[in-house]
Amino acid sequence: MAVVHQTTMQPTKLELLTEWLPTREWHAGGQARPERVGGFRLDDPAGEVGIEFMAVTDGEGDGATTHLVPLTYRGEPLDGAEHALVGTSEHGVLGKRWIYDGTHDPVLVGQLYALLTGRAQAQAQSLSDVPDLTVAVSPLTVEGAADAAGAEFVRVEDGPDHTDVVLRTPGTPAALTLRVRRVLHAGTDLDPGVAGVTAEWRLPDGTSVRGVFAAEVTGLGV
Repeated sequence: MAVVHQTTMQPTKLELLTEWLPTREWHAGGQARPERVGGFRLDDPAGEVGIEFMAVTDGEGDGATTHLVPLTYRGEPLDGAEHALVGTSEHGVLGKRWIYDGTHDPVLVGQLYALLTGRAQAQAQSLSDVPDLTVAVSPLTVEGAADAAGAEFVRVEDGPDHTDVVLRTPGTPAALTLRVRRVLHAGTDLDPGVAGVTAEWRLPDGTSVRGVFAAEVTGLGV
């Protein structure tokens, strides 16, 4: 179980995202002024890596865009992931933390796979050991899958409004592609028979909406 500490981070997550978001090809708009408007967490079974799916909104009114930013928080650098580093921050309890674009972190990818195969539970974003029952999962059926650790991380590909994470899973020769939506759209839902995750976020006027955060993509191989 991950413990959510009520403490400070310097710089804050949003300060780091203000600099990082405009460097992403899927970021819509100019200068970023992100505001956290929703999301959820997943637990790392080893208790070492913080995992958060954060929804942030840029802009105001009809011009506002909500981005999904999966993040991981580590006590040490992740080998080979320098390109995915969002930044470092001093945590008031845990000390220095390395913060990564979680789509490049095998721990987050493994736990997203676990969520889709019924082996993980979405957790509240700001509370410890509280399931987030607003997160809905259409399960992924993978014949012969033993556990989340058996999912082999293959590659990551950014698109104009999404990031595709390709992995191999136990018992299946074909690759599995999970599409993480980077630009969120209110009211979207999963197509029938498609595995994925839907969750909630807030619009600038305070209205709660929901849409697709991540989904299985068929027909894309390695």
